[in-house]
Amino acid sequence: MKVQAQHLRAVTTLFSGASPARKIAAGVLLLGALAGAIWPGSASRADAGQIEGVVVGVADGDTITVLDDSRQQHKVRFAFIDAPEKAQPFGTKAKQVLSDKLYRQQVRVEVLEQDRYGRNVGRIWLGDEDVNLGQLRAGYAWHYQQYARKGQSAEEFHLYEQTQQTAQQQRQGLWHDAAPVPPWDFRRQQRAQ
Repeated sequence: MKVQAQHLRAVTTLFSGASPARKIAAGVLLLGALAGAIWPGSASRADAGQIEGVVVGVADGDTITVLDDSRQQHKVRFAFIDAPEKAQPFGTKAKQVLSDKLYRQQVRVEVLEQDRYGRNVGRIWLGDEDVNLGQLRAGYAWHYQQYARKGQSAEEFHLYEQTQQTAQQQRQGLWHDAAPVPPWDFRRQQRAQ
């Protein structure tokens, strides 16, 4: 098994004072690497527990494209949040805020799963900053409770909820609008038309 820098960082994370979620992500990464060493054909997605690279595209307020060191592009959907669609009020602004923060920046993605469109779904880190949480803090996303319930610890779920409530109270971003429409409702309305 070829030991990479990300595997060494994962071991360090496991034995550090990192949050439980970061320890779980590190464990998943190491298990994926071990599975790849034992069953080489299984490494393709199991080893994708973490992606590191430069952001080369921002599709909207919760989807980016990351170019890794091997020049492979990865489409990544942010876990636990849902930003306004581009056709919605604040959709363009959510994309711009994210682009201003991440475009051409080195990021780390903790991949949690793949969605039905084949995108990696994960938490994005810019240094030590949880960018998913940052979009909530800035008021450019909703906490996507429907999906977060099955993937977030109770502690993180509460943190994301509190962050959204604070953004609402401070009328940050989309919360300037008196009654913003959540993107899942907007998509349902679009499909019904």
